[in-house]
Amino acid sequence: MEAIIVARELSDLPYARYLQPFAEELTYDGEYSEVHLDSVELDGVTANGSRFSESAMTSVTFTGAAFDRARLDDVWISRCRWIGGTWADAQLLGVTLADSVLAGVQAYGSHWRRVVVRDCKIDSLNLRGANLRDVEFRDCDLTEADFGDATLTDVTFPGSALRRARFTKTVVKKLDLRGARELDLAQGWDSLRGAVISVDQLAEAAPAMAQTLGIVVR
Repeated sequence: MEAIIVARELSDLPYARYLQPFAEELTYDGEYSEVHLDSVELDGVTANGSRFSESAMTSVTFTGAAFDRARLDDVWISRCRWIGGTWADAQLLGVTLADSVLAGVQAYGSHWRRVVVRDCKIDSLNLRGANLRDVEFRDCDLTEADFGDATLTDVTFPGSALRRARFTKTVVKKLDLRGARELDLAQGWDSLRGAVISVDQLAEAAPAMAQTLGIVVR
């Protein structure tokens, strides 16, 4: 995994002093550099195809927002709420997503690289067909996340809880689940060839794995 340098506060960002408050309307195919969205509620906004670089979003509520095919380069997202909406085919590069809530976000086909997701509550995140490389989910609660048909390379879950996760037909190139504090799969044990789990996780998961493989334990 590539080294990921994570800022703990907005002021730690190398571009923090250049950020300018942004209060305009996000638009289709917009170009946004060194902007700071803060403490706003955006309902039904369409930012498809937009590009954000060296920017920040703090305490923003996005409801039903469309970020399809958007590109986020070096973007800091903190204390935000994403309710519904789509990130289909979006590209996230060098993104930090911290202390936020994602509920029902459709991020199928998206590409994530050098992304850190920290202290987030994530419900029903659709990552079907996505490509994740050098991605860390740290101290998060993920409920019903769908990684079906996704490609996972250097993905880790330290301190995170995975509940009713789906890994159906997932392509695993390097997946380390040992740090997860809870590992509960609804589907896809048979797709985790090459993943790494701990001995304790194996013991807890044995009944579900046996059922998946058609093994009868008596």
